[in-house]
Amino acid sequence: MKISYNWLKQFLKTDWTPEQTSELLTDLGLEVEGIEAYQSVKGGLEGVVVGEVLTCTKHPNADKLNITTVNIGTESPVQIVCGAPNVAAGQKVPVATIGTTLYTEEGEAWTIKKGKIRGEESHGMICAEDELGLGKSHDGILILDNDIKVGTLAANIFDIENDQVFEIGLTPNRADAMSHFGVARDLKAGLVQKEINLELITPSVSPFHVDNRTLKIDVDVINKDLAPRYCGVTISGVKVKESPVWLQHRLKAIGLSPINNIVDATNYVLHELGQPLHAFDATKISGNKIEVKTLEAGTKFTTLDGVERELHEDDLMICDKEKPMCIAGVFGGINSGVSDATTNIFLESAYFNPVSIRKSAKRHALNTDASFRFERGIDPNITEYALKRAALLIQELAGGEITSDIIDLYPNKIKDFEVRLSFENAKKLIGEEIPKETIKRILTSLEIKVNNVTEAGLGLTVPAYRNDVEREADIIEEILRVYGYNNIATTTKLNASISGTSKFEDYKIQNIIGNQLASQGFFEILSNSLTTPNYVGLSEQLKEEHNISMLNPLSNDLSVLRQSLLFSGLEAVSFNINRKRADLKLFEFGKTYHGYDDKREEFKHLSLFVTGNQLQESWLSLGRKSDFFFLKGSIATILERLGISRYNETPIKNDLFSEGISLGLGKIKLVDFGLVKKSVLKHFDISQDVLYADFNWDNILDLVKRNKITFKSITKYPEVKRDFALLLDDNVNFESIYKIAKQSEKQLLKSVNLFDVYQGKNLPQGKKSYAVSFTLQDDNKTLTDKQIDKIMSKLQQSFENQLGAELR
Repeated sequence: MKISYNWLKQFLKTDWTPEQTSELLTDLGLEVEGIEAYQSVKGGLEGVVVGEVLTCTKHPNADKLNITTVNIGTESPVQIVCGAPNVAAGQKVPVATIGTTLYTEEGEAWTIKKGKIRGEESHGMICAEDELGLGKSHDGILILDNDIKVGTLAANIFDIENDQVFEIGLTPNRADAMSHFGVARDLKAGLVQKEINLELITPSVSPFHVDNRTLKIDVDVINKDLAPRYCGVTISGVKVKESPVWLQHRLKAIGLSPINNIVDATNYVLHELGQPLHAFDATKISGNKIEVKTLEAGTKFTTLDGVERELHEDDLMICDKEKPMCIAGVFGGINSGVSDATTNIFLESAYFNPVSIRKSAKRHALNTDASFRFERGIDPNITEYALKRAALLIQELAGGEITSDIIDLYPNKIKDFEVRLSFENAKKLIGEEIPKETIKRILTSLEIKVNNVTEAGLGLTVPAYRNDVEREADIIEEILRVYGYNNIATTTKLNASISGTSKFEDYKIQNIIGNQLASQGFFEILSNSLTTPNYVGLSEQLKEEHNISMLNPLSNDLSVLRQSLLFSGLEAVSFNINRKRADLKLFEFGKTYHGYDDKREEFKHLSLFVTGNQLQESWLSLGRKSDFFFLKGSIATILERLGISRYNETPIKNDLFSEGISLGLGKIKLVDFGLVKKSVLKHFDISQDVLYADFNWDNILDLVKRNKITFKSITKYPEVKRDFALLLDDNVNFESIYKIAKQSEKQLLKSVNLFDVYQGKNLPQGKKSYAVSFTLQDDNKTLTDKQIDKIMSKLQQSFENQLGAELR
């Protein structure tokens, strides 16, 4: 939420700097996330001065250019080449001197430099109003009043607004602070605590009066639960035009674009007081009657943005006798709003049910300034005051007369809250005793009425606009935030409790593997469990009927719980690649969610994503591409770290992997991994290979909990390594060699390693050569040559008999 410092000072005449003010607001719970300077003219016309054109002659080398000499208040005039058709001697004009920075309409900066134009020197620029940011005209240079003194700074003669704008990270509970008035009200309370008493100035509505009663619009609120209060008044004879400069500055400072004086007035009051308003063109209200009601489901309605929407049966609508005109509290209709031809308006100010507005806004994916406030709960008792304020402002800006009495339908008044505060409970929650008089002063400054005082506590009445303060704990929180969290002394005593935990806590195992992956260059990601339902269409393994849908989704893209971590991970991969981060090693611990007819289930997973190069290119290395075997090695180290060394490998082929392997132990699936299909990657606009591994973390945790840790002493006897160069058929893989070797020699064979593969010239067709090393060791004695030769001979015979291998 943006708050203008200049606007804020209309309510509190403070001399505090923006920095001091922002610090206090943050202490009060209205966290100022940043302060941004606003200038109605970007650059503030720095370097632009008033000059007088002394001479003006035609450029010798260009028909449409003139050479002028201009007095800008320096010792001697400067020569400026000017292309404006209206430049002439004797004029007072704005001159951008050498070094001045000007800005285009899009905000791009450009600097005035000394230069030559068609062979003639030019020492500055005589400016048009659009070049200075003072308007849109480019018909010619801006001609100033002749009475202005030469050399006067342009910033001193034009109405330039300089402001500081606070970006406040408003928490959802602080509906009372969704306006400049609300922030000023809080700021006043904070200043009172610092013994600075300032008057809170509110706009007067005492001049409001009914001029005549010539345009009456009847109102019937049919759904009173959804619209507890509804006010309205008509204004006739208005003239729709551009808003005055001061109002445009106020709106632009907080990021709004001025539209016209009527709409701008309603927006101004919304951000001033926090009360949304809506202006209808009165001539477009059929039957001169407003009906506030819901309509049948499926009713078509076109909103201001030109989008035809299908209404829900619970959407509250503002209608006339024939048609809907507005989604109440959310967005207006295209055919009932104010236009340049509007002369009579019906001005609406209301309090709508927050839950109803929130559901309608989410349902139609509309997030407006009005819905932002209505769905959090505005002040129900400011409705009529804000209507009068807006009506007077419209009269000031657009003329016209008040042509009806104010309609105020408020059958069941929303009452203030009664709360009892115990001093003892306040002391317990705060951690120290705050003087009773200080507590009363703080509550009074927050407009919380103290009804009675006893030794034990206070009887309080909380105004209805503080819908977040309904309990004693809420009152204590209010006291503490105004008193100041920093004013509560911190204790030097530290209390802690130590509880016994199992060594197999899930989070401990997760941390071990997370740290291991991080040490290998992986980065952890955390993606949203909510995703789009469209992703199930990318794989036959995922079923739409297993989606778990949100009842009130933020958007269609976040409407179901994910069934796979693959797609959210690919979103992260695509995001990084699009920002020139193509070498990625990512991992994520997360859950998948699946709905069935009679139950819902969730499963824990660990996913790995590898793409691009393993290492960045450097003078030492050209870089090495991350491949299938790199991912397989990473998976093996994870399983090994968890004590899972025995598992089966089976190839898998499905619509997610172009090639892949599944690791399991019996019927227990551990990991599926492989190269993601290009058809899936194309959906995420990824053109490079991506390798993906999906660990069934629940199964892995079960195995880890069953594992027993064993250890043995390190042998003092040496190991022996022998090599074979085996000529094999193309279809023989290393796993077959490994298994046969382990079966042939179970005791003394410690490891088998493939260190070279050759295929091509000098080898028979359909053959390849594997260079394999075998490590032998006896834990009890040194191996003899005779034993070693016997083992190697046995291995050779096994390879020849079972694989048809030949020694090279």
